[in-house]
Amino acid sequence: MTPDTSAAVVAATANPGKTAELAAALAPAGIEVVGLETLQDATHVEENGKTFEDNALLKACAYSLRTELPVLADDSGLEVDALGGAPGVLSARYGSPQLTDAARCRALLKALVDVPAPKRTARFRCVLAVAREGRVLGTFEGTVEGTILLKPTGKDGFGYDPIFFHPGAGRSFAQLSREEKQALSHRGAAIARMIEALRAGTLDLWART
Repeated sequence: MTPDTSAAVVAATANPGKTAELAAALAPAGIEVVGLETLQDATHVEENGKTFEDNALLKACAYSLRTELPVLADDSGLEVDALGGAPGVLSARYGSPQLTDAARCRALLKALVDVPAPKRTARFRCVLAVAREGRVLGTFEGTVEGTILLKPTGKDGFGYDPIFFHPGAGRSFAQLSREEKQALSHRGAAIARMIEALRAGTLDLWART
């Protein structure tokens, strides 16, 4: 079914977990989120930027030239202080692009095996970029501070969620419900800022260039 172009955005991600989080967060604002499968050309856009913002903008602009809908691209990752901010923009490829989420978590824990708990500080960082017809409409950033656990805990979420502990919640991100994670997460904060911009009228997703 063709989406209602007055209330739909394309999520520029092949990660179903991210698509689901974006859809759940934007539904209360009356915005439908559709996937890359709705595009005639969903060819992968290489993420070769040096920052999260670089990669988000690359994806948003490239995919927005392939659809009439506005495109929302997210680039996010984990920054571990004891690893000098790594894996950072390489979070989805840490260890090897072929690793599963679980294997990637194990690789990160192995790199931190001798790091004591007080020095296992980390943060998730997210940048959302919105573009239409090749024009950037806005960027929105969110971060959340936490620590890296000694072993995976919890079965929900995706990526590094099982090893990221949120002190305020007292649990890992993989132990939170989607609603709880949305209220605390880096992506949730970035989306909230985007929704604020929509309500304030400083962001218009459907304005023609």
